[in-house]
Amino acid sequence: MATPGFRPTHVVPQHGMPAWETPDPARPTAPLDPLLPVQLVERRGDWGHVLCANGWSAWVDGRYLVAVPQDPPVPGGPLTRSDDPRPLLTHAEQTLAHYRAAVGELATGALDGEAFRSRTRGLRIGIVVDGEHVWLYDVEQARWVYADGARASTFAAEDEPLAAAEAPGRAPTEIVTPDGT
Repeated sequence: MATPGFRPTHVVPQHGMPAWETPDPARPTAPLDPLLPVQLVERRGDWGHVLCANGWSAWVDGRYLVAVPQDPPVPGGPLTRSDDPRPLLTHAEQTLAHYRAAVGELATGALDGEAFRSRTRGLRIGIVVDGEHVWLYDVEQARWVYADGARASTFAAEDEPLAAAEAPGRAPTEIVTPDGT
């Protein structure tokens, strides 16, 4: 039986996902089934508190939830910074240019192998473009982001979810409602 007023905002990824009683990895509960519709009701750092149609709730790694499409954005409306893939594209271009310059200097003998390794140490980018779809690696958030040309959302993340206090620069605790208010 569905909870009155239940409107899913997300679905569980296609392989299911672990869930916890509280935003604490030491307190696991039953995992969520693949493609289960859920309503995201709260975020704490990387953690997401979800409500299922039957009234059961759990905490999950909110970065993996797949957003249910809402009404399309108004044509010509500005993108919000969190939804805009352009900063990640700019970072990828700059990092690739830095790497390309180091390769050029290595090829001409201006750098030796050790200097090349030193100049390129810590550089990380990832980008896959397939027509209108793009997957970008976000170094600052240690996650892969999927974008369709207009909006970006987390596709996969490397680490366990962090509490808001442990995740500087990430989303603070917020109450999320289905109608976006």
